[in-house]
Amino acid sequence: MIRADAPTATRRSLLAAGGGAVAALLAGCGGEAEPATRLRFATGAVGGPYNAFGRALARAAEAGARRLEVVPLATAASVDNLRRLDGGSAELALTMADAAEDAVLGRELFPRRVAVTALARVYVNHTHVVVPALGPVRALGQLAGRPVAAGASGSGAQVVAERLLRAAGLTGSRAVRARRMEAAESAVALRDGEVDALIWSGGVPTPLLADLAREMPLRFLALDGHVARLRAAYGPVYSAVTIPAGAYGLREPVGTIGVSNYLAARADVPEGAVRELLALVFDRRRVLLAEVTAGARLEPRFAISTGSVPLHPGAAAYYRSVFG
Repeated sequence: MIRADAPTATRRSLLAAGGGAVAALLAGCGGEAEPATRLRFATGAVGGPYNAFGRALARAAEAGARRLEVVPLATAASVDNLRRLDGGSAELALTMADAAEDAVLGRELFPRRVAVTALARVYVNHTHVVVPALGPVRALGQLAGRPVAAGASGSGAQVVAERLLRAAGLTGSRAVRARRMEAAESAVALRDGEVDALIWSGGVPTPLLADLAREMPLRFLALDGHVARLRAAYGPVYSAVTIPAGAYGLREPVGTIGVSNYLAARADVPEGAVRELLALVFDRRRVLLAEVTAGARLEPRFAISTGSVPLHPGAAAYYRSVFG
């Protein structure tokens, strides 16, 4: 199994090896028609970006006459998805990289190691901490004691929100009053004054936040000053990224925290199905990413960078064929 945290030169040399054999295998698939492989895909809440990606992938598989049937499942997202992979109620999942690494390492919300594999690093989530522009909060530390929508239970947003709040010293007597809400519910609560801030991790622009910004003036808090603490505690799964000027009507860019998203799978998904799925993903990548985030680019050399989460053998075979 090729690990995505191998040095670049070594990783590429491994991928190059055996490319001819993979091509021969793929060429030999044109014999008798095989029954479609049914893959249950744990995504996220209905109306959210993960669920939109899953539904778009299901449509692409059906339209492309592939030997795949992709069945999107509505879930609470990352943590819930990883538990579904572990329990066998899904074969595929989208997950944020920090939750996936926790699962592989058996830490925090995962009391034991989960045998999850990566198929691709798909795009980067940007952490959003959003407050009313006309309100008093201008920095993360000013949220102490305030009600905050801090991600739904079982979501990746919950993971990054809890870690961010700890890194900012918002614990103990300075803790926020965290409320577990899905993204759409969080936006409504902020609009109606039920919470003073919402924490969300998603692509830029996230449509529901873009819609909210047209209803009321918003402020996006700078978070890049907390990246170093998060990296010291959890490694390079966190990075400094920017919400660009123009997004959500912003006049200036806002520094924030980036977390990659992985397309993941159970290790027992057949290698041939994984190769075919990835061929579909890369063939239709512009359509699929248009459902979740603007301007993202999905390329094989980007997709292979999956940190501590090992590549599925079928994914390794697919990337050998691409690099070969």
